Amino acid sequence: MVTKFERAGRARVAPDVVHEVAPGLGHFTDDVLFGEVWLRPQLAPRDRSLVTVAVLVATGKVAQIGSHVRRALDNGVEPSELGEVFTHLAFYSGWPNAMSAVAETRAVFEERGIGPVPGSDRAPIDLPREGEAARAARVAATVAPTAPALADLTDRVLFGDLWRRPDLSARDRSLITVAALIAIGQPEQLPFHAGRAMDNGLTQEEASEMLAHIAFYAGWPRAMSAVPVIGRVFAARAAGA
Repeated sequence: MVTKFERAGRARVAPDVVHEVAPGLGHFTDDVLFGEVWLRPQLAPRDRSLVTVAVLVATGKVAQIGSHVRRALDNGVEPSELGEVFTHLAFYSGWPNAMSAVAETRAVFEERGIGPVPGSDRAPIDLPREGEAARAARVAATVAPTAPALADLTDRVLFGDLWRRPDLSARDRSLITVAALIAIGQPEQLPFHAGRAMDNGLTQEEASEMLAHIAFYAGWPRAMSAVPVIGRVFAARAAGA
């Protein structure tokens, strides 16, 4: 079967083995995922790369990390930003997934002549005082009575340190956090983080488009389960809640 990619004179994205073993998968990969979804303007290529890498790290899809790290670099994601994506996602999807992603990415950096990534010496990001006070109050009321150590680490390390690191913008941190939560099926965590993402500059159109993109990388059920939650966030913001 001649694909749209071939008719358009572009190289196929799916490896030959995919077309040989699962031609339907080859067709959807070339014609729909990369021939349509990745080209949609509602989400920038750089954002699509961040979302994709976040989903792959969160779900432990190590074998796919290398090719998407290459694409992310091509799409303008800096090596230091990729390192910070892994650092951030260690907290949201676990250290083993982040460590595995680092090992795969190191090979890509060596391939491209990218040296050790220096740490940033910029000042920490100031988080909105009112929002942080409300978040800390919720943690004190709902987490601290049962898990005081977790509450302390949440305030002191997760939001007091990680979210303030300048190596990745607040918007990008929110983008990858929401992507990871959808990918690992944590809809109960979405209202807070989706609202935070929009406070940090993610538009409703971009948030909506994320769902379509994530469906291909985390599966339709994960994306569909997130739809009503994100819809309620949109409605609440429209109502000024």
